[in-house]
Amino acid sequence: MKPVLPLALLIACTAAHAADPATLGTVEVVGTAPLPGLDVPADHVPAAIRTLDDQALRKAGGASLAENLQRRLPGVSVNDITGNPLQADLNYRGFTASPLLGTPQGLSVFMDGVRLNETFGDVVSWDLIPQSAIADLTLAPGANPLYGLNTQGGAIGLHTKRGDTHPGGEASLESGSFGRTRASLSHGGSKDELSWFVAGDALHDDGWREHSPSEAGQLFGKLAWTTATTDIALTLAQANTDLIGNGLTPTSLLSENRRHIFTHPDQTRNRSTLLALSATHWLGDADRLAANAYLRRTRSRTLNGDANDDYEDAYETWVGGGMIGPAPDETGVLNRTATDQNGAGLGLQWTHYAERHQFALGVSHDRGHARFSQTAQEGELTDNRGVDTDEASELENKLSGRTLTSSIYLTDTVALAPTVQLTASARYNHTHVINRDKLNRTAPNLDGDFTYNKLNPALGLTWQASPALTVYGGASQSNRAPSPIELGCADPANPCTLPNALAADPFLAQVVTRSLEFGLRGRAGEGLRWHAGLFRATNHDDILFVGTSTSAGYFTNFGQTRRQGLELGASGNAGVFDWRVDYTWLDATFRSSACLLAENNSSRGQSAECTADGQDDEILVSRGDRMPGLPRHSLKLGLDWRAGERLTVGASVLAYSGQTARGNENGKHRAGSATDRFGKTREFDDKGELPGYAIVNLSADYRLGSGWTLFGRIDNLFDQRYATAAALAENPFVDGNFQADPDDWRRERFEAPGTPRAGWIGLRYAWGAR
Repeated sequence: MKPVLPLALLIACTAAHAADPATLGTVEVVGTAPLPGLDVPADHVPAAIRTLDDQALRKAGGASLAENLQRRLPGVSVNDITGNPLQADLNYRGFTASPLLGTPQGLSVFMDGVRLNETFGDVVSWDLIPQSAIADLTLAPGANPLYGLNTQGGAIGLHTKRGDTHPGGEASLESGSFGRTRASLSHGGSKDELSWFVAGDALHDDGWREHSPSEAGQLFGKLAWTTATTDIALTLAQANTDLIGNGLTPTSLLSENRRHIFTHPDQTRNRSTLLALSATHWLGDADRLAANAYLRRTRSRTLNGDANDDYEDAYETWVGGGMIGPAPDETGVLNRTATDQNGAGLGLQWTHYAERHQFALGVSHDRGHARFSQTAQEGELTDNRGVDTDEASELENKLSGRTLTSSIYLTDTVALAPTVQLTASARYNHTHVINRDKLNRTAPNLDGDFTYNKLNPALGLTWQASPALTVYGGASQSNRAPSPIELGCADPANPCTLPNALAADPFLAQVVTRSLEFGLRGRAGEGLRWHAGLFRATNHDDILFVGTSTSAGYFTNFGQTRRQGLELGASGNAGVFDWRVDYTWLDATFRSSACLLAENNSSRGQSAECTADGQDDEILVSRGDRMPGLPRHSLKLGLDWRAGERLTVGASVLAYSGQTARGNENGKHRAGSATDRFGKTREFDDKGELPGYAIVNLSADYRLGSGWTLFGRIDNLFDQRYATAAALAENPFVDGNFQADPDDWRRERFEAPGTPRAGWIGLRYAWGAR
């Protein structure tokens, strides 16, 4: 890894401070597994654990949890591919947690020990998480096997509020740009051994782009009974959302008006219910049991107006047949999906505390059942790029998928010396994935029965070289079994219109991730904290989604991919100022060579290796090529000024370098004319990269007294024009008119435009808190 000079400088600086005794204050304790009980001092964790409490999340001021994590945590970026802030892709160190089928998932998300990644595709629906109920969160980096499947790049652990820890009530209302209005109400309390907490969130947003209104609501309740040795909590969470996310838009349309969208409608309606029971019990002074059980049900309905991927073949057939009869006019299609998922699981963990050891042994079992159906209704694209149709809907796929995972894990943190801690962990996962085709009962169909087994180890060491300096390092491994949607969409000859058409597909190998992490963290005086670290994660048999058009593609195993980089960060206070700075260098590359479909890349059909069978729409991706959608550099600055006893003003800067567009995985796409090995010349618009950007956000809180607070914020203060994601695709509209001949379609860059300058103001009232 190249950027080692800043790390060396920090080591030298800390050595100078090591001679001065630092005031350490209270010891920060963090959880290192989904279930409670495995809590260790932060300085004993051999990784760069990050935590945020509810106050930090509130100050971030984002529309969604994903946006708040982007604003406050290093190494986190967001791709607004859908155009809806509640449906963003969250990237951390090059791994993603996304609500979109087709996005390779590499982060696991838990709420009070319940895994929130869905059965069908491992997706994470940020819109279903009750934000006002979050007490704090922990981001554990790396392939930590204790968190189970999908923990390739890290795990996000959310912990919700309780009445005995968050007593009192709070109500808030804010409104502003884009017709966005948000209201929240919460209350917690306790009496004797009983405590309770309830919260509700509601959001209405007209959206800043055309045809983009959204509504979201979440309800949360927790009832707990606590004694000196036992704690039992029952949680009920419900969510109901109706979201419009109109996706990527051609640059030619955005140049006319940033509010333009490509095609519509693009609607997602989600419903979810979670019932969870958790308990902890001290068996004695040194032994603690923790257990949880949950039932989860989600219902998703989508309606997507898309360009018809079958139109081009129909037009070519009509031309090849002598243009007899009317020309095909089914240029658009309404794709509808229905996904019903039921999940259940239980876990049990025993933790033993000894003089030099903290040992834990746990078991878990999770099972999910997904029922999926998809219909298509062909029609005609209108002048405003909607879909007009009077055709009947046709059922194209109906699938039932089951995933069953049983695991056993153990870990031990042992003090080799007063300042040296060794942590060893291992987890064995057994996963069974079963697909049943409910539409086509005879082979070849979607039926499949796959079993995956893996033993994943981890080993880490921390050394507290001085009261102000800790050195850490570790190696770990985790795995991800393919989900039912990936196993049902893995044939390049039958690309899927996600989350739509599926086909009988080949076996996919499970992804195995091996990660390394080394770093330093330290303190100076009472205010300054800093961190410097190096990380590397290598995926073996990675699963990628290869796009064949704006809406279609397939899943495939792709040799090796690697994410590695450097993180530098510091935070502190100086008088009335609190400040923070975080920098991340990320090198995310393909480590194997392969031919990928990319028909809108100017280098298509030019590689001898990828044209051997007459294929003219593939590109050669080589070892060292950058992975798309991930900025190489990110810088985050924050400053809070306590301007008076009542007024606090904050400012933050988010800066990202450029990124590669999807479809340009080989980095060779260029604008202009290009001729392939078969003599075919095509025209290509735009380049296959996005430029970097920087935005400035402002916030202010003014305490009016008697529990009242007036607050406001301005996002993108200087109205910066930017985009957070891009892909190469075909645009059949030229000057607003649909081009019947596909040879006249423009091959250009599609973008996810960033939100323009916007502001909100609100009022908050709090009562009854201690």
